[in-house]
Amino acid sequence: MKKRMDHCKCWILACLASLAIHMSAEEPVLTVSGGKIQGVPTETAGVLIYKGIPFAAPPVGDLRWKAPQPVIPWMGVMKADKFGPASIQPDRVDSPTPDGQVNYYKEFYAEGNPVRSEDCLYLNVWTPASGQLDAKLPVAVWIHGGAFSGGYGYEKEFDGEAYAKRGVILVTINYRLGLLGFISHPALSQENPQKVSGNYGLLDQLAALEWVRQNIRQFGGDPENITLFGQSAGAMSVRCLSASPLTKGKFQRAIIQSGGGLEAIDPTESLAAAEQVGVEIFGNRTAEELRALTLEEMQALHGDWMKKQKGWRLMQPILDGYVLTEGFGEATKAGRLPERSYMLGGTENDMEIFKTGQSYGDFSLERVKHGAKPAYIYHFARALPGDNCGAFHSSELWFVFGTWKRCWRPFTEADGRLSETMLDYWTNFMHSGDPNGKGLAPWTPYTKQTPEIHRFDIEK
Repeated sequence: MKKRMDHCKCWILACLASLAIHMSAEEPVLTVSGGKIQGVPTETAGVLIYKGIPFAAPPVGDLRWKAPQPVIPWMGVMKADKFGPASIQPDRVDSPTPDGQVNYYKEFYAEGNPVRSEDCLYLNVWTPASGQLDAKLPVAVWIHGGAFSGGYGYEKEFDGEAYAKRGVILVTINYRLGLLGFISHPALSQENPQKVSGNYGLLDQLAALEWVRQNIRQFGGDPENITLFGQSAGAMSVRCLSASPLTKGKFQRAIIQSGGGLEAIDPTESLAAAEQVGVEIFGNRTAEELRALTLEEMQALHGDWMKKQKGWRLMQPILDGYVLTEGFGEATKAGRLPERSYMLGGTENDMEIFKTGQSYGDFSLERVKHGAKPAYIYHFARALPGDNCGAFHSSELWFVFGTWKRCWRPFTEADGRLSETMLDYWTNFMHSGDPNGKGLAPWTPYTKQTPEIHRFDIEK
């Protein structure tokens, strides 16, 4: 009996050892800023996801309304199997929408609201080459939209498996939103080494980009082949980062989805004007008094101020003279935009300022005028099935991430083929700055001689 039990123990131990070896082979332990991490498998063989990696210290307490600080080290191996909290933002609720107007709750958020916290500076990585330091795969860093007041890096329409299958590492990030991400105030400026305040959300994005540059080789990525891409406020963020003096040489390509062309919603407000708004909201509080405010108190003060405004006012990036000295369009016209590869476009039924039009072509022509490479311009025209909202603002996201099967809409196999095609173009661009590739219809950059706007729609 004892021999049988000993044999059983040995068998169990051997199985556990074999499992440990298998897990180690599948999920290598990586060393990144702060400590060691281990990812988890995805549904795609060979692709791992690392969820909720901190890329900066929690911006709480004394670090509220300060530039992101270095990651706080941890002990042992962090199992990166849970997404980090989203930034503080309002609940999303289902409500009736007029005919022809998209219900964004139903579209993207019907599973409920995420955990939210001031402690929100986390990113996620999908990779097919974890631990392969010399793989040198291109890296794509996604910045979510949401009017600088909502959204997070792991919404259900975002996923990196389709990118990993095509040899691209996808990174999605969170950043501070609303008042926590974009408020200015004289007391906050006074204590800052650069004598500025606001743009904390952009500084978070910059910190995430720097984290990627420092750590992405651990995941098989090439820190010298990074594409920033985003949609809506995420696209506006890409515009800001493209024009920022702090990002020179730090990324090589940019994709701007529904962010506008040469003329768009670029920051125009000065630091002084933004500080005045901060005083109107919070009064002449000191920096210590501002940080002592609870979230409820902050939101109440903001709500009172909003009631006095004529219309809704967006908390967004400003021209602070440090992170941003000029807008994307202005930098383009002056020939000061750094040399990078650009792809940009909008949707058929987009918000008016973001619709694909001559402004997109004008951006490319302006680039050529200053001796830079022309841009690739696209137009997403697929009217999504299930209602009469058409190709609305954000509708291309299901296709760009290959997640259309997660949507409630009655998509067809033709939609699947369109998604595959768009993913091929997007990832080809991420590899080389040229979206063209085998089996794809030619797509020429926009010039006077070839003013192509590449149209995406299902096959009729």
